[in-house]
Amino acid sequence: MPQHIAIIMDGNGRWAKKRMMPRIYGHKKGVDALREVIRACDELKIGYLTVFAFSSENWRRPADEVTFLMGLFLQVLHSEVERMMRNNIRLKIIGDRSKFSSELVALIASAEAQTSANTGLCLTIAADYGGHWDILTATQQMLKANPALAAGFSETDLQPYLSMSYAPDPDLFIRTGGEQRISNFLLWQLAYTELYFTDLAWPEFGRAQLRESIASFQQRERRFGRISEQLSE
Repeated sequence: MPQHIAIIMDGNGRWAKKRMMPRIYGHKKGVDALREVIRACDELKIGYLTVFAFSSENWRRPADEVTFLMGLFLQVLHSEVERMMRNNIRLKIIGDRSKFSSELVALIASAEAQTSANTGLCLTIAADYGGHWDILTATQQMLKANPALAAGFSETDLQPYLSMSYAPDPDLFIRTGGEQRISNFLLWQLAYTELYFTDLAWPEFGRAQLRESIASFQQRERRFGRISEQLSE
């Protein structure tokens, strides 16, 4: 069973358009799909679930869609924290918060604080996040804290400053919506992650599809640079 699953929840807008509905309808249904996947991960005792909600490139989308997504983020935080507390879920938000409204920044901090002592599933939402931003910001923070490392540093030196230093690297990466790329998501952390792509749009992805992706993961041999014979030995 994977300990950490990372997901790009893609295809909401296209799913809605195929049904002659506005793109924002697809995003609303995507929230329902996320709730089901969270419940499934909790039941399966997955330790960490990380989802890509809004990338640093998504600011290029139409202004009305961006405004809706920010409002939806606020709404979800308002409505879901109590549910997370009941289910012992810890919430983490990673990404650049500088473009968020003061209300959203305060609500993020409050939600993280309220759930910080929970010991069940750790749900991470990546919002205004990019892998390039993560590595650059971590490097800057590391050098600010340890100027002597400018002469040379190791992965071990950098690791504590990355956005997901509190979690193991993902075992399984899932992307819905038919695209087969990582799209600047967790570039450092996905180095040895098993990749799973599906043509299903995110609103179509649920408990059964999560189990299918895990079954695919369980059929794979994770060698981490070694050969099969070494693993058997």
